[in-house]
Amino acid sequence: MSRIIFYAILFYLLYKFVTEFLIPVGKASQQVRKNVQRMQEEQQQFTQRQQQFARQQQEEASRQQKEKEAEKDYIDFEEVK
Repeated sequence: MSRIIFYAILFYLLYKFVTEFLIPVGKASQQVRKNVQRMQEEQQQFTQRQQQFARQQQEEASRQQKEKEAEKDYIDFEEVK
């Protein structure tokens, strides 16, 4: 009889430990993992947008530089009579 009571108490304590500690900790760690992954994806997207913006700025500056160089090569034509 005392053996049954001991196993019942042991089972109850084990059940409480699993339901009140292990399951919430598992859920919390899973949520933290998802949040970290989401933040990493956002950071990666931000970095890609920054690189794309920098490339566009560089191309624009290069194009403007070429236009300025083309303007320097141009000589005004004057008709001689």
